[in-house]
Amino acid sequence: MDLTEEIPLASALLPLAELRSHLRLGTGFADDAVQNPVLEQILRAALARVEQKTGKSVLTRRFVAMFGETDGCGAMVLPRAPVGAVVAVTRIGADGARSELAPSTVRLEDDPHRPRLHGVSIPSGGVVEVIFDAGYGASWADVPADLAQAVLSLAGAAYEDRSATEDISEGVRAMLAPYRMPRLFGGHNHGTATDTRPDPRRPCRGR
Repeated sequence: MDLTEEIPLASALLPLAELRSHLRLGTGFADDAVQNPVLEQILRAALARVEQKTGKSVLTRRFVAMFGETDGCGAMVLPRAPVGAVVAVTRIGADGARSELAPSTVRLEDDPHRPRLHGVSIPSGGVVEVIFDAGYGASWADVPADLAQAVLSLAGAAYEDRSATEDISEGVRAMLAPYRMPRLFGGHNHGTATDTRPDPRRPCRGR
């Protein structure tokens, strides 16, 4: 399964002001904007790390997921949550022919950790393209407080020590804990937070 962002997150949506406040940086000076490129880079890295650890999209944007035959059979697990909308589902044959599925034939099983698509089969030798929107909201104010704080804490730590290579602190781990994949099957994770394997208890569909 390959995942890409259809449109990268706009700079205007990044919480630069919130990070400045978190770092207690002064404002109102003529050179305020000088630090913005550094703060933006650090924020994007912190967001990416939080999303990789949790499988959640912090701010809403559009993604394109490509599922191939090696992704298994059964329901397709979308690799980012929460899902706001499934925009389009297209079967692409080995010859490149595209066939978009009618919305009525596809069902989204909304789940806070493993949102699944039902009613889609992968063509032999081909792939299925799923375009969907995921995230808690377009505004930073829509992001859950603990998740937002985790991003700012990671970004703040990176700003204070840009040579640091330490893993995520215990405090940030605690903030991320409610958003990580719950432990299943006797206490072991069924894959990682970005696991896209279908539920093995579901039967394969015809192709």
